[in-house]
Amino acid sequence: MPQSATITQHQFLTMAVNLLHKAFFENERAAAKSLYRSISSGEVRQLTRVKMEDGETADFALALDASEYVGKLPFSAFRNSLNALLQNLVVALKDEEKVKSFEEENSTTTLFGVFGVTKFNGEALVLALSADMNRPNLGTILKLMYLEPTQFLDSSPDKNEDS
Repeated sequence: MPQSATITQHQFLTMAVNLLHKAFFENERAAAKSLYRSISSGEVRQLTRVKMEDGETADFALALDASEYVGKLPFSAFRNSLNALLQNLVVALKDEEKVKSFEEENSTTTLFGVFGVTKFNGEALVLALSADMNRPNLGTILKLMYLEPTQFLDSSPDKNEDS
């Protein structure tokens, strides 16, 4: 297997933001909606091949894990979630922050700690980005994941309406 180029987290997230923005906001709506339909049905779709500064190439694919979302999620709600996530990532990148990330032990998957929080039909939606860095034939998979929103709700007692 070829040695993969090492890039910083900032470079990686900048690339991911640009690829996702291009796929869903710069692309024709019909093409973006078609891509959404295929990833929401469980497909992993090839996005692009990027030529790195050192001459190496890196393949990027896209997947969606909506298993924490119950019901049918329309394209417009997905785009709103993705827009919120991308805006929050851009803010973190502009602030030159090191984004908190979480790696599972013995895994090549990294979950980034920046979230897109929106509402759809009165329910909170929390979209996150993870990356599976070592998938033969697919390269890096950018995986958009809906997370269980209740873990992000403020449950401190002073916010209780009954007090």
